[in-house]
Amino acid sequence: MTARPVKHSVTLHGHRTSISLEAPFWSELRKIAREKSIPINALVAQIDAARGMDSGLASAIRVYVLETLKDRSSKAD
Repeated sequence: MTARPVKHSVTLHGHRTSISLEAPFWSELRKIAREKSIPINALVAQIDAARGMDSGLASAIRVYVLETLKDRSSKAD
């Protein structure tokens, strides 16, 4: 596993954009999208719509993934 960010293209608001995230974040983001039964582009659009203008999209995705994992962990306790 590499700690270097990996670029992937997603479609956001009808336009292709590149997002750089570390491999573990991409893996978890895909898993979350599968669990929600939505395409990854739709999940990224939801995260984008909910983020404040003070944070970048990649940062917002990392925080979303972290919060989702924390929620899962607390429900398992």
